Amino acid sequence: MPGAGCSGFQPQRRFWLKAALSAPLAGPWLAHPQSPTRIKIAAASNLKFVLADLVNHYRQQTGIQVDVNLGASGNLARQILQGLPVEQFISADEAWVAELVKADRTVDAGQRYATGRLSLIVPKNSALPLAQGLAAVVRAMKAGDKFAMANPALAPYGVAAVEALQRAGVGPLPAARQVLGDSIGQATQFVATGAAQAGITALALAQAPEIARSLQVLPLPADLHSPLHQRMVLLKGAGVAAANWHRFLLSPPAQAVFVRHGYAMPQ
Repeated sequence: MPGAGCSGFQPQRRFWLKAALSAPLAGPWLAHPQSPTRIKIAAASNLKFVLADLVNHYRQQTGIQVDVNLGASGNLARQILQGLPVEQFISADEAWVAELVKADRTVDAGQRYATGRLSLIVPKNSALPLAQGLAAVVRAMKAGDKFAMANPALAPYGVAAVEALQRAGVGPLPAARQVLGDSIGQATQFVATGAAQAGITALALAQAPEIARSLQVLPLPADLHSPLHQRMVLLKGAGVAAANWHRFLLSPPAQAVFVRHGYAMPQ
């Protein structure tokens, strides 16, 4: 669902995005298209499918391979503090980037690159009343049913899920009803495989064809949680190739790919 969460765009920005969706991925990062360089980055799990698209486009245009280490933002930030050899951190929020800035591990304070969205999900064959919203689904769940979300101690999308449950008037859920994923990707799999009867995930994961065929999906209102402003940052020691990739992610064509995957433009 292109443009999810972007209802406030000005007409000029809508035109810019429409043009960007069909624009070639051109720019200063194309200076050395035959370079064999590999870039290693760490990225939040909600970015799995959008980064797969962007990495593939970038490799085709530049010859540069971007190796992505996916995980919960909190886990990745701690691994970077412990010496994980990556040049860029793409977080699901801004707080974990701030932790690395505070520890003097980054070249600057980083940049917002997208704003995330939540979705409520149930298995494809579920009879739960998804169309009626979050509160109706939770109240219709049977004793023993499980509700999946990312661990809020590790993943920003887990924090947002807790907020959404509370603002919807049904949370916090009893511990016995929750099943927590180490990342938003794992939480999504709990529902897709039927290990949980409902859950909250990133819209960008839920609408990916690889996942959507196993799920029913309902985007949740943005006002059910604090904005999921996502930030990325280059780490100290990052090379020129990593800096070019970083700049590419902020370019109009790359930003249009984020929007196509269900993200809103950074505010």
